[in-house]
Amino acid sequence: MATSNDLLIKQRSVIEFLAAERCSAANIHARMKTVYGEMCISDCAVRKWVRIFKGEDFRETILRDRKRSGRPLSASVTAHREKVDCMIRANRRVKQKVIANAVNISKERVHHIVTSALGYRKVSARWVPRQFTIEMKAQRKDMCTQLLELSTVFILA
Repeated sequence: MATSNDLLIKQRSVIEFLAAERCSAANIHARMKTVYGEMCISDCAVRKWVRIFKGEDFRETILRDRKRSGRPLSASVTAHREKVDCMIRANRRVKQKVIANAVNISKERVHHIVTSALGYRKVSARWVPRQFTIEMKAQRKDMCTQLLELSTVFILA
């Protein structure tokens, strides 16, 4: 399923193609309405893009949205990720608020770094990796084998 942004880019491409074929904005909108149904952009937006693609609008003809200025996500930089990871490895029961105060970033950014970037989740008030590493799998297998051996010795005795 395409995202809404992908759908808008596809529709702008259709408008650019049909405008190059000298179709009217009303005709383009009618044709797009039959294909896209309720997901079709408005008649006003079609007219705006036809003006842009025909060169009547002095803006640059682009299909994708321009990058907007704004505050960068400086809280998710690699240095912060490393600090957060070190703090969690040192103390698996550390709270997000403590990490946020130590690293001097918001709790929301800490939560994003811990769950999305580092892949940890909370289990019994401890941060644990979402997936086992190869070493963890080997250790788990050894422990299970030892328990199985102990249980068979206990049952036979």
